[in-house]
Amino acid sequence: MEHERRDRQDRQERDREYVEKLVRLNRIAKVVKGGRRFSFSALTVVGDRKGRVGYGFGKANYVADAIRKSLERAKRNLVAVPLKKTTIPHQVIGRFKSARVLLKPAAPGTGIIAGGPVRAVMEAAGVRDLLSKSLGSENSMNIVKAVFDGISRLMDARAMANARGKTLKEVWG
Repeated sequence: MEHERRDRQDRQERDREYVEKLVRLNRIAKVVKGGRRFSFSALTVVGDRKGRVGYGFGKANYVADAIRKSLERAKRNLVAVPLKKTTIPHQVIGRFKSARVLLKPAAPGTGIIAGGPVRAVMEAAGVRDLLSKSLGSENSMNIVKAVFDGISRLMDARAMANARGKTLKEVWG
């Protein structure tokens, strides 16, 4: 009994530290014999504002269930974002199908200059200064996947310095 309560409290504390953002909620109509049957799909982004972020997609007959499913999936798919103070270490282009997203580091105080899906991902990741441009597809699901492709292409400064056999100060100057 005590063990279960402690597990539940641990889970609640872990969930509290995440920032959750709903990127897109979509109503789907399926035409059946008696009329239209509605269901919902939700695309959400979850992050800890310290360099970890994930996205999830959920479908259900009710809005709340679709959002809950997508949040659970997002928490399972967290990835690390290399940060350089409040921005990303270098410029990168993320691609997914016909969506391309340009992510560019920005000077401190610039803020996040990005469209809806890109902004949601970067705010959840903890990036505070960024320039971005969404190119190609306007599909929010593909844009989010393109952003995550860009994140996966970002090089971590420590790993890069170790690979070159230099110190972190020598790499960043």
